[in-house]
Amino acid sequence: MRERVISGILIIVIMISVFIGIYTPVFGIFFAVLSAMAAFEILRVAKVESKGTKVLSTAFAFIVPIYIEYGFVIPLEVLVLVYILAQLIVMLKNHEKTKFEHVAVSLYAGIFIPFCFATFILIRDLYKVYPQEIEKKYALFLIIIGMCCSWLTDTFAYFVGVKFGKHKMTPVISPKKSIEGAVGGLVICLILNLVILYMFNTYIFDSGHLNYWVFIPISLLLSISSMFGDLVASVIKRNYGAKDYGNLIPGHGGIMD
Repeated sequence: MRERVISGILIIVIMISVFIGIYTPVFGIFFAVLSAMAAFEILRVAKVESKGTKVLSTAFAFIVPIYIEYGFVIPLEVLVLVYILAQLIVMLKNHEKTKFEHVAVSLYAGIFIPFCFATFILIRDLYKVYPQEIEKKYALFLIIIGMCCSWLTDTFAYFVGVKFGKHKMTPVISPKKSIEGAVGGLVICLILNLVILYMFNTYIFDSGHLNYWVFIPISLLLSISSMFGDLVASVIKRNYGAKDYGNLIPGHGGIMD
C-alpha cells in the first residue's frame, strides 16, 4: 500500500512536469519513450526471443509519437507498411526462433500501443485542426480529463475495493478487482471530474462553457473504457503467465500496468 501511494505521488509530479512543457518538444519525446518502454514490456512478457523483432518493435514504438509530433516527408502509412514487411523478413530470416505469433505481438506492441500514446499529442493539437471551434484550453482540459478518468477510477476502485469489496468482478482475469470497487471508482471519479469541470468553467474557459449533463455520460464512458483497457492488459499477462509487465513503478508494475 505504502509503495503504491508513494509511486502514485511520483507519477503525478512527473506528469505535472510534462504538462508544464506540453507545447514543447518534451511532450512528444516523453510519450515516445513511454511507448518504446511499453512495447519492450509486452515483448518481454510474450517471451519474444528474436532480437531483430524486439529492436524493430521498440524502435517503431518510439518513432510513432515523434512522427505525430513533428511529421516527416514519408507518409506514416508507408512507414507502417515498411515496418510490417521488415518484421516478416526477420521472421523468415530467423524462422527457427521467430514464430508468427511473435510477429503479431510485435505489430500490436509497435503500432497499436504507440498510437494510443500519440493520441495525447493529437488531442493537444486539436486547436490547430479546428481553430474556430477549439481553444488551447479546451484541448488541455480533454487531456486532463482523459488521464483523470483512468487514474482516478483505478485509484479509488482500489481503495474502495480494499475497504468494501466483497463480490469479485473478474476473479480469473484480475482477482483483486471487485464490483463494489468498480462502482466506487466510477462514482468518485465522476464527482472529482465535475469539480475539475467547474474549475475550468469558472476560472479558465473564456467562453462556451461545457454542459455538466453532457459531460456526465462522457466521464462515465471514459472511466468504463479505462477499466476495460486495464482488463485487456491483464488478460495479455495471464495468457503468458506473468504477474506484472515490469517492476519500474513499485506497487504498480511497469508502464503497461
